Amino acid sequence: MKVSVILTVLNESESIRAVLDTLAAQTRRPDEVVIADGGSRDSTLAILREYDEAGRLPLRVIEAPGANIAQGRNAAIRAASGEIIVSTDAGVHCEPDWLEKITAPFVAPLSRDRQAGTGEGPGGRAVAGFFRSDPQNVFEMALGATTLPDVRDVNPQTFLPSSRSVAFCQSAWEAVGGYPEWLDYCEDVIFDLKICEKFGPFVFVPEAVVHFRPRPNLRAFFRQYHQYARGDGKANLFPRQHAIRYLTYLVVAPLLGYAAITVSPWLWLVGVFAGLAYVRLPLRRLRPRLKELSLSDQLKALVYIPMIRVVGDVAKMVGYPVGVWWRVKTQRRWRA
Repeated sequence: MKVSVILTVLNESESIRAVLDTLAAQTRRPDEVVIADGGSRDSTLAILREYDEAGRLPLRVIEAPGANIAQGRNAAIRAASGEIIVSTDAGVHCEPDWLEKITAPFVAPLSRDRQAGTGEGPGGRAVAGFFRSDPQNVFEMALGATTLPDVRDVNPQTFLPSSRSVAFCQSAWEAVGGYPEWLDYCEDVIFDLKICEKFGPFVFVPEAVVHFRPRPNLRAFFRQYHQYARGDGKANLFPRQHAIRYLTYLVVAPLLGYAAITVSPWLWLVGVFAGLAYVRLPLRRLRPRLKELSLSDQLKALVYIPMIRVVGDVAKMVGYPVGVWWRVKTQRRWRA
């Protein structure tokens, strides 16, 4: 089957070479790479032309100025000729066997279907790859441990993959109406949910790995999570989790503090144990990497984790109502 790799770019001159180089070095070479450019003003398009002219990859560039991520992905998929679509992002680098691993589940079902005489091939199958952080400093290492799952954290039956490492049949994309172009963020979550509703869980292939660099500082991280939460509000995603966050920060924590002051100072221990429980999972993820760091950097990483937790929660609490207000005004729904 023909495999098309698609991605969107916007002013990615500093990062685009990494993903192109690792795609060119795959053990299973892509039949084509379709890239949608959202109107880059830097040298991104020049770099893409350079790779195309050198013949290192079978590149096709779609220029779509002003397109958001969902619009760019849909444009690239519409232009792709492959039966299998594999999505990734600029800013990643792929393991050499990433494409081979993420497309392997499509081959075996096709063989079984044909032997059974159905002739339907993989018919709507979708495959979730995995992703890992590629930190360049102590803060990024702590951020990756705090925000990204380990493989052992993943339940394959409920895992919703990032579109930086996912594969699906072109027919499945068509069946669910593509990526939701009215969403500027969290568009891949809605796409994943629609795929799961129509075809069942993604086939999880944790060996199909791409690496990407986390945000470099708290300000960039705050902006990222604010945008994600705004997307949640627009799409009415995870309302229970957001409600629990507001309840914890605005009701439970103040009441606990008040009780510790007026009733018993021993109640502060409840807050301490709750805080330790909140950072337990990031600490578990970080522990294997601590040996790479000096003692001072280890202490920095341990301090960063609760900071990242709190900043991320505040960003979500600020961003979510912005998205909810947008949804109320537009009356937009993606479910009937």
